[in-house]
Amino acid sequence: MTEQHVPAPAGRSVLVTGGNRGIGLAIAKAFAANGDRVAVTFRSETALPEGILGVRADVTDEASIDAAFTEVEAAHGPVEVLVANAGITKDTLLLRMSEDDFSSVVDTNLTGAFRVIKRASKGMIRKRKGRVVLISSVSGLYGAPGQINYAASKAGLVGIARSLTRELGSRGITANVVAPGFINTDMTAELPEDTQKTYLASIPAGRFAEPDEVAGVVRWIASDEAAYISGAVIPVDGGLGMGH
Repeated sequence: MTEQHVPAPAGRSVLVTGGNRGIGLAIAKAFAANGDRVAVTFRSETALPEGILGVRADVTDEASIDAAFTEVEAAHGPVEVLVANAGITKDTLLLRMSEDDFSSVVDTNLTGAFRVIKRASKGMIRKRKGRVVLISSVSGLYGAPGQINYAASKAGLVGIARSLTRELGSRGITANVVAPGFINTDMTAELPEDTQKTYLASIPAGRFAEPDEVAGVVRWIASDEAAYISGAVIPVDGGLGMGH
């Protein structure tokens, strides 16, 4: 009698917004390496690693988000893990910050997260299981000059995660925040050397993080091992903000 081969169960349907570069791409790769079915949203066309589905979406537009989710659902099934990572910056000091500088950053980073969570939650509620991970920043809790708009948007994600936990926690859905500090990305590499030294001096770990270090935390907080953690803020900042 020949032994019957039973295929391994397929991984979860994972969607990472803004997952075509930097931290978002590292997160997408981490889930893909875990055997999950991964999709990422992007605004500008870009090459993606094999096995990761790219869908065009603008998180400031509800119809665009709905179309992207419909495409992901057709390919991978309802989204079971949502990583709200898409974000922009328009840094400038308060007295120079225009109302559009403020509102456009909040609309993308905070209201954009609300839009994708609302769309994803429908499938999660039906399945009575889901993971929502919001990518915040040390700036959101620690504060940063020139980032009143960005810090406000990133701090607001904590309120979303904690309210979502109280609203949907009984449905097997968790919502957590990961707050990275300074990460080795193209953006960090472009900073003047003196600025980089100043930032490094304030980080107890004495170094910037690699994108993979953030991705590993995101993958874990979305795992079954972390099923009893919800509404938490996890800093990945080398001790810079210490969760404040």
